[in-house]
Amino acid sequence: MMAISRGFHSKRRSDVDPARVPPGQYVTSGFPVLSAGPTPKITLADWTFTIRGAVGSPRTWTWDQVLALPGEAITVDIHCVTKWSKLDTRWHGVSLDTLLAGVHPRGEHAVAFSEGGYTTNLPLADLTGGKAWLVHGYDGAPLAPEHGGPVRLLVPHLYFWKSAKWVQGLELLDEDRPGFWEHYGYHNYGDPWREQRYAGD
Repeated sequence: MMAISRGFHSKRRSDVDPARVPPGQYVTSGFPVLSAGPTPKITLADWTFTIRGAVGSPRTWTWDQVLALPGEAITVDIHCVTKWSKLDTRWHGVSLDTLLAGVHPRGEHAVAFSEGGYTTNLPLADLTGGKAWLVHGYDGAPLAPEHGGPVRLLVPHLYFWKSAKWVQGLELLDEDRPGFWEHYGYHNYGDPWREQRYAGD
Protein backbone atom coordinates (compact mmCIF):
# COMPACT_ATOMS: atom_id res chain seq x y z
CA MET A 1 0.00 0.00 0.00
CA MET A 2 1.21 3.48 -0.80
CA ALA A 3 2.19 5.58 2.21
CA ILE A 4 1.24 9.27 2.00
CA SER A 5 2.69 11.95 4.22
CA ARG A 6 0.58 14.46 6.14
CA GLY A 7 2.07 17.12 3.86
CA PHE A 8 0.51 15.60 0.77
CA HIS A 9 -2.15 18.30 0.43
CA SER A 10 0.17 21.16 -0.42
CA LYS A 11 -0.61 24.56 -1.85
CA ARG A 12 -1.47 24.69 -5.53
CA ARG A 13 0.30 27.29 -7.63
CA SER A 14 -1.54 29.35 -10.22
CA ASP A 15 1.36 31.58 -11.33
CA VAL A 16 2.92 29.21 -13.86
CA ASP A 17 3.01 28.83 -17.62
CA PRO A 18 0.38 26.18 -18.43
CA ALA A 19 2.54 24.95 -21.31
CA ARG A 20 4.91 23.47 -18.71
CA VAL A 21 2.19 21.40 -17.06
CA PRO A 22 1.08 18.05 -18.54
CA PRO A 23 -2.67 17.43 -18.96
CA GLY A 24 -4.52 16.56 -15.78
CA GLN A 25 -1.79 17.92 -13.49
CA TYR A 26 -1.76 20.80 -10.98
CA VAL A 27 1.37 22.61 -9.77
CA THR A 28 2.25 22.49 -6.09
CA SER A 29 4.70 24.61 -4.11
CA GLY A 30 5.32 21.76 -1.65
CA PHE A 31 6.97 18.40 -2.19
CA PRO A 32 4.48 15.63 -1.34
CA VAL A 33 5.86 12.34 -0.02
CA LEU A 34 4.43 9.13 -1.43
CA SER A 35 5.97 5.69 -1.04
CA ALA A 36 5.02 2.05 -1.60
CA GLY A 37 6.17 1.27 1.95
CA PRO A 38 7.88 2.72 5.04
CA THR A 39 11.05 4.79 4.77
CA PRO A 40 14.00 2.41 5.28
CA LYS A 41 17.00 3.17 7.47
CA ILE A 42 20.07 2.93 5.26
CA THR A 43 23.66 3.09 6.48
CA LEU A 44 25.96 4.81 4.00
CA ALA A 45 28.82 2.46 4.83
CA ASP A 46 26.66 -0.46 3.68
CA TRP A 47 25.01 1.17 0.66
CA THR A 48 26.04 0.13 -2.85
CA PHE A 49 24.75 0.64 -6.38
CA THR A 50 25.03 -2.25 -8.85
CA ILE A 51 24.47 -2.59 -12.59
CA ARG A 52 24.06 -6.23 -13.54
CA GLY A 53 22.28 -8.52 -15.99
CA ALA A 54 22.70 -8.10 -19.75
CA VAL A 55 25.97 -6.17 -19.54
CA GLY A 56 29.52 -6.98 -20.58
CA SER A 57 31.02 -5.93 -17.25
CA PRO A 58 28.79 -5.91 -14.15
CA ARG A 59 29.86 -3.25 -11.67
CA THR A 60 29.16 -2.18 -8.09
CA TRP A 61 29.93 1.24 -6.61
CA THR A 62 30.15 2.18 -2.94
CA TRP A 63 28.82 5.47 -1.58
CA ASP A 64 32.30 7.05 -1.66
CA GLN A 65 32.88 5.84 -5.21
CA VAL A 66 29.61 7.39 -6.40
CA LEU A 67 30.50 10.69 -4.74
CA ALA A 68 33.88 10.61 -6.51
CA LEU A 69 32.25 10.40 -9.96
CA PRO A 70 31.74 13.58 -12.01
CA GLY A 71 28.60 15.19 -10.63
CA GLU A 72 26.26 17.77 -12.05
CA ALA A 73 23.46 20.08 -11.01
CA ILE A 74 20.09 19.29 -12.55
CA THR A 75 17.04 21.57 -12.60
CA VAL A 76 13.90 19.85 -13.89
CA ASP A 77 10.13 19.72 -13.55
CA ILE A 78 8.70 16.54 -12.01
CA HIS A 79 5.23 15.06 -12.41
CA CYS A 80 3.55 12.51 -10.13
CA VAL A 81 0.89 10.10 -11.35
CA THR A 82 -1.33 11.34 -8.47
CA LYS A 83 -1.63 14.59 -10.47
CA TRP A 84 0.77 17.00 -8.76
CA SER A 85 3.68 18.61 -10.57
CA LYS A 86 6.58 20.53 -9.06
CA LEU A 87 8.54 22.89 -11.28
CA ASP A 88 12.22 23.83 -11.25
CA THR A 89 13.30 21.19 -8.75
CA ARG A 90 17.05 21.32 -8.08
CA TRP A 91 19.06 18.12 -7.73
CA HIS A 92 22.68 17.02 -7.68
CA GLY A 93 23.97 13.67 -8.85
CA VAL A 94 25.63 11.54 -11.50
CA SER A 95 24.37 10.98 -15.03
CA LEU A 96 23.36 7.40 -15.78
CA ASP A 97 25.42 7.80 -18.95
CA THR A 98 28.53 7.94 -16.74
CA LEU A 99 27.63 4.76 -14.88
CA LEU A 100 26.51 2.80 -17.93
CA ALA A 101 29.55 3.70 -20.02
CA GLY A 102 31.81 1.30 -18.17
CA VAL A 103 29.52 -1.74 -18.06
CA HIS A 104 28.95 -2.21 -21.82
CA PRO A 105 25.14 -2.68 -21.87
CA ARG A 106 23.73 -5.40 -24.08
CA GLY A 107 20.08 -5.42 -23.04
CA GLU A 108 17.56 -2.82 -24.23
CA HIS A 109 15.45 -2.82 -21.06
CA ALA A 110 16.16 -2.16 -17.39
CA VAL A 111 14.56 -2.76 -14.02
CA ALA A 112 15.56 -0.43 -11.19
CA PHE A 113 15.55 -2.21 -7.82
CA SER A 114 15.45 -0.60 -4.41
CA GLU A 115 15.70 -1.22 -0.69
CA GLY A 116 12.53 -2.99 0.46
CA GLY A 117 11.93 -4.84 -2.80
CA TYR A 118 10.49 -2.00 -4.91
CA THR A 119 11.12 -2.24 -8.66
CA THR A 120 10.20 -0.26 -11.76
CA ASN A 121 10.93 -0.96 -15.41
CA LEU A 122 12.30 1.44 -18.02
CA PRO A 123 13.62 1.18 -21.57
CA LEU A 124 17.40 1.61 -21.57
CA ALA A 125 16.93 4.45 -24.08
CA ASP A 126 15.14 6.44 -21.35
CA LEU A 127 18.14 6.16 -19.03
CA THR A 128 20.72 7.39 -21.54
CA GLY A 129 21.34 10.50 -23.61
CA GLY A 130 21.27 12.86 -20.63
CA LYS A 131 17.74 11.88 -19.60
CA ALA A 132 18.35 10.18 -16.20
CA TRP A 133 20.52 10.55 -13.11
CA LEU A 134 21.46 8.89 -9.85
CA VAL A 135 20.85 11.78 -7.43
CA HIS A 136 22.02 12.24 -3.84
CA GLY A 137 21.33 15.94 -3.33
CA TYR A 138 18.18 18.07 -3.41
CA ASP A 139 17.85 21.85 -3.11
CA GLY A 140 21.44 22.27 -1.92
CA ALA A 141 21.33 19.60 0.81
CA PRO A 142 21.76 15.81 1.02
CA LEU A 143 18.69 14.02 -0.28
CA ALA A 144 16.33 13.41 2.65
CA PRO A 145 15.30 9.80 3.42
CA GLU A 146 11.60 10.51 2.83
CA HIS A 147 12.42 11.66 -0.70
CA GLY A 148 14.52 8.59 -1.44
CA GLY A 149 17.84 9.40 0.19
CA PRO A 150 20.60 8.61 0.32
CA VAL A 151 20.17 8.03 -3.43
CA ARG A 152 17.26 7.85 -5.83
CA LEU A 153 16.82 7.53 -9.55
CA LEU A 154 15.72 10.70 -11.36
CA VAL A 155 13.92 10.21 -14.69
CA PRO A 156 11.97 13.47 -14.93
CA HIS A 157 10.39 12.98 -18.37
CA LEU A 158 8.32 10.07 -16.99
CA TYR A 159 5.85 9.96 -14.11
CA PHE A 160 7.72 10.11 -10.83
CA TRP A 161 7.10 6.50 -9.76
CA LYS A 162 9.72 5.63 -12.38
CA SER A 163 12.29 7.65 -10.36
CA ALA A 164 12.82 4.86 -7.84
CA LYS A 165 13.54 5.89 -4.25
CA TRP A 166 16.30 4.23 -2.16
CA VAL A 167 17.65 2.72 -5.36
CA GLN A 168 20.25 -0.04 -5.14
CA GLY A 169 20.83 -0.79 -8.79
CA LEU A 170 19.75 -1.60 -12.31
CA GLU A 171 19.27 -5.00 -13.87
CA LEU A 172 19.56 -4.85 -17.66
CA LEU A 173 17.40 -7.27 -19.60
CA ASP A 174 16.88 -8.48 -23.16
CA GLU A 175 13.10 -8.32 -22.70
CA ASP A 176 10.86 -5.97 -20.76
CA ARG A 177 9.73 -7.02 -17.27
CA PRO A 178 7.08 -5.02 -15.37
CA GLY A 179 7.99 -3.57 -11.98
CA PHE A 180 5.97 -3.17 -8.77
CA TRP A 181 3.34 -0.60 -9.79
CA GLU A 182 3.27 -1.80 -13.38
CA HIS A 183 2.32 -5.25 -12.09
CA TYR A 184 -0.61 -3.66 -10.23
CA GLY A 185 -2.01 -1.86 -13.26
CA TYR A 186 0.04 1.29 -13.72
CA HIS A 187 1.06 2.10 -17.28
CA ASN A 188 4.13 0.25 -18.48
CA TYR A 189 5.82 3.44 -19.76
CA GLY A 190 4.30 6.42 -17.92
CA ASP A 191 4.58 9.50 -20.16
CA PRO A 192 2.94 12.46 -18.34
CA TRP A 193 2.31 14.36 -21.57
CA ARG A 194 0.24 11.45 -22.89
CA GLU A 195 -1.44 10.83 -19.50
CA GLN A 196 -0.17 7.26 -19.37
CA ARG A 197 -1.24 6.69 -15.78
CA TYR A 198 -2.73 3.22 -15.96
CA ALA A 199 -2.67 0.22 -18.31
CA GLY A 200 -4.75 1.05 -21.36
CA ASP A 201 -4.24 4.83 -21.16
